[in-house]
Amino acid sequence: MTRIVLASASPARIGVLRAAGLEPEVIVSGVDETAFSAATPAELAGQLAQAKAAAVAAGLPDGLVIGCDSLLDLDGRALGKPASGAEAAARWREMAGRTGTLVTGHCVINAATGQQAAAVAATAVRFGTPSEREIAAYVASGEPLAVAGAFTLDGRGGWFVDGIDGDHGNVLGISLPLLRRLLAELGFGVTELWA
Repeated sequence: MTRIVLASASPARIGVLRAAGLEPEVIVSGVDETAFSAATPAELAGQLAQAKAAAVAAGLPDGLVIGCDSLLDLDGRALGKPASGAEAAARWREMAGRTGTLVTGHCVINAATGQQAAAVAATAVRFGTPSEREIAAYVASGEPLAVAGAFTLDGRGGWFVDGIDGDHGNVLGISLPLLRRLLAELGFGVTELWA
């Protein structure tokens, strides 16, 4: 059986992969995200995903290492996890009633051979218009402080998202269709990896 390693502690990513039949081992990369910059949010998400996968793969003799990083592209700005409750609230006031693009960089590295495949998935997110009271309650829940873009689709934030255009899983942090294509590039059929 092929070892699958997720270079992320994201509960959402782990949940998506487990629900889809994989049993990933989790090894957090420890990559300093502040050391990276790029011309676009999509490029930055791609760089971070590759850096995280590479950092974990470097310490392994074998296995398929999956690195991901998600950012919200709002007017060309890369929005990751907010640093404070005040920042999360301000961000929600800015996003309300607008559409942003959730970009997730994906990188898969075969640790035994060093081969890698990488790409970025993008999903448009149409935000609702929560009231000040709803924003305050959502920020107080702590949920938006732990996620890129200060929102979730599968948690309390889902109440304030009017819809998406694209892959639902990508907004949760990992696109299964894209991951299947990347694994195929490395010669692995996804059904052969099911636990």
